[in-house]
Amino acid sequence: MIILDINSLYLDIDNQPILRGVTLQINEGEVHGLVGESGAGKTMLGKCILGLLPQHARVTHGFIDFAGRELLKIHAAQWRDLLGRDITLIPQNPMTALNPVKRIEPQITDVLQLHLGLSASAARQRVTELLNDVHIRDIDRVRRQFPHELSGGMRQRVLIAIAFACKPKLIIADEPTTALDVTVQRQILRLIKELQANSNTAILFITHDLGVVAKICNRVSVIHSGRILESNSAAELFAAPKHPYTRALLAATPRFDRPADALHPVPAELIDQLWDEARAHDGARANGWR
Repeated sequence: MIILDINSLYLDIDNQPILRGVTLQINEGEVHGLVGESGAGKTMLGKCILGLLPQHARVTHGFIDFAGRELLKIHAAQWRDLLGRDITLIPQNPMTALNPVKRIEPQITDVLQLHLGLSASAARQRVTELLNDVHIRDIDRVRRQFPHELSGGMRQRVLIAIAFACKPKLIIADEPTTALDVTVQRQILRLIKELQANSNTAILFITHDLGVVAKICNRVSVIHSGRILESNSAAELFAAPKHPYTRALLAATPRFDRPADALHPVPAELIDQLWDEARAHDGARANGWR
C-alpha cells in the first residue's frame, strides 16, 4: 500500500524554480533513498512533505498525498497534530538539533505526552524503552544529561529515539549520518534499519552517498536540478542504471571490492546538459505546459 504519493510537484523560491515536476511514491514499510548532489532539491522536497518550507517558498503545482490526506491543503492545527506523531524527522546535524537548555528525558517525554497523551510516569517508562531500543547504555545517567554532555553519535541515537517514539507511519531522514565519523555512521545505519524493520515504518532517506543507499534502501530515486531522473529498486539501479547521470554517479563512487579502479568525476558536459534540460523545462512551463 502506498503511504506517500507525490505527483508533479513544482516549488519556487522567490520565483526561482527549485522542484520541477517531482513524482515519487513510497510504500508502507519501505526505505526509499533520495540521492543526488548538493543543491539537487533533496532537502527541499523533505521540507515540502514536513510543511516546513522557507517563508518565500511556494508550491505552484502538484499534490502530496499522505495516507489519504492532501498535505498541501491541511491547516496549521492539523500540521501540529500530524508532525511528531505520524510524520517525523531525523535531522542532519545532531550537534544542533536538540534543545541545549533541556535535559534529554523531557525532550522525549514532551513528544510522548503531547501526541500520545501519556501520563508523566508512563512517559518516563516509555523513555526507558526507547533509549534501550537505540542501544544507549547507562540510561539513568543519559536521561538526566544535557545534549552538550553527549557525543555526536549519542545525540543522534536520542534523535532517532524521538523520531520512532510515537511509531510514525513515515520518517524523513535528512542525511542523518553526514556529521558522524565512519564507524559511528555504520552503527547508526544499522540501528535505523533495525528499528524500521521492527516498526514497519516507511522512511524517505535523503543522502548524497550511494554507499549508504546500498546498505539501507529498498528503492532509490535519483534527483538533479529538482527533477527525478530515475527510480528503481536498489538492486536493479546498482546492477543496470538507466540514466547517464546515475551511471556517472556510480562511476564516481569508491568501491571497496575494486580499490584499484580509478574514480571518474561526473562529466561537466553532462551537468551542463541536465541544467539545459531544466531550463528548457522552465521555459515550456512558463508558456503554459506542465
